[in-house]
Amino acid sequence: MTGARTIFVTGATGFVGSALVAGLAGDERYQVRAAVHGHEKKFPEQVETVNGFDLAQPGDWAGMLQGVDSVIHAAGRVHVMHETAGNALAEYYRINVQGTQSLAQQAAAAGVRRFIFLSTVKVNGEETFDQPFTAKDQPQPLDAYGISKWEAEQVLSQIGAATGMEIVILRLPLVYGMGVGGNFAAMLRMLHKPWPLPLAAVRHNRRSLVALDNVIDLTIMCIDHPAAANCAWMISDGEDVSTADLLRRTAVAMGREVRLFPFPSGLLRLGAVLIGKSEVARRLLGSLQVDMSETQRLLGWNPPVSLEEGLRRAVGKRGVRAVP
Repeated sequence: MTGARTIFVTGATGFVGSALVAGLAGDERYQVRAAVHGHEKKFPEQVETVNGFDLAQPGDWAGMLQGVDSVIHAAGRVHVMHETAGNALAEYYRINVQGTQSLAQQAAAAGVRRFIFLSTVKVNGEETFDQPFTAKDQPQPLDAYGISKWEAEQVLSQIGAATGMEIVILRLPLVYGMGVGGNFAAMLRMLHKPWPLPLAAVRHNRRSLVALDNVIDLTIMCIDHPAAANCAWMISDGEDVSTADLLRRTAVAMGREVRLFPFPSGLLRLGAVLIGKSEVARRLLGSLQVDMSETQRLLGWNPPVSLEEGLRRAVGKRGVRAVP
C-alpha cells in the first residue's frame, strides 16, 4: 500500500482491538501494525503483526513504533467483574497508567503524530441523575478501573503538552457487539433462561450504550479529524434505554420472548445490598447517560449504526450460539 500511513493498534486481540484492526485493514489509507503478546490470532493478510508488546511489562518498543503515524491504544486492564488481585488499584495503576505512560513517551520519541486513547465513561462516575455526563464535567471515578483510566488520561495530556503529540480521548459507555463478554453477555445468558425476570418496573432509568461498529467508526475518524486533537469525547448510539426496554428489544433481536414481571425497585436494591451485589443493582436499576452533542457538533459525527441494528448484529447466529 504505497503512501499508506501506519497505524499502531494495541490490544489487537481483544474485543474492541480486533474489530479496529479489521476495520482499518479494509481502509487503503492505512497500513495496520497489530501489537500482540504471545497470542496467535489470524489477522487479514495485509496486517503487520508485532509480537512482544506487554503493557504489564513495559519495555523497549521503539522498533515497533518506528514509522508509525498514529497509535490507537485499546489495550489495558479492563473492568474485572470478579476481582482476585490483592491490591486492585495498584494492579490497575501498573498496567493502565504506568504502561500507558511508557507507551506514550516512546511514541512521542518516535515521532508519532497522534495518540488515540480508548477510555471509559467510568472516569466521570458510576451513575447519572438529572443530567447526562459530558466530557467537560469534573471527573469523579469511584472504582479502581475508572480511577486508573482518569489518571492515564491526565498523564497523556501532560505528555502531549510537553511533546506536541496530539492526544485524543474517547470515553466509552458499555460497548456491545458480536462476541462481547461482561455484563452484556450476562444479559444474553439471562434471556436464554426460561424463567421470568422481576424487572418490568425498571422502565424509568436510562442507560447509554454504544455498538462496536460505532466505536470503530468514530475511532477511525479521529485519526485525521483536525478538531479531535487534544480533547476528550463522549460516544453512544444516540438512544438511551431503560433496563426493561433493553431486555425487550434484545429479546426481539434474538427472536425470543422475554417475560418480565413488576417488583419494587427499592426491594430489589435492598436485596442486592444484603447479598453483596449492590454494584449489580446499580447497573440494573440506575441511570448512566452520556451527552455526545459536542461530538456530533464539533466532529460532525453521528452513529452509523442504530441501537436496533446494533442489537441485531450483536446477537447474530454465531453470537447467540456462543452464549450458553
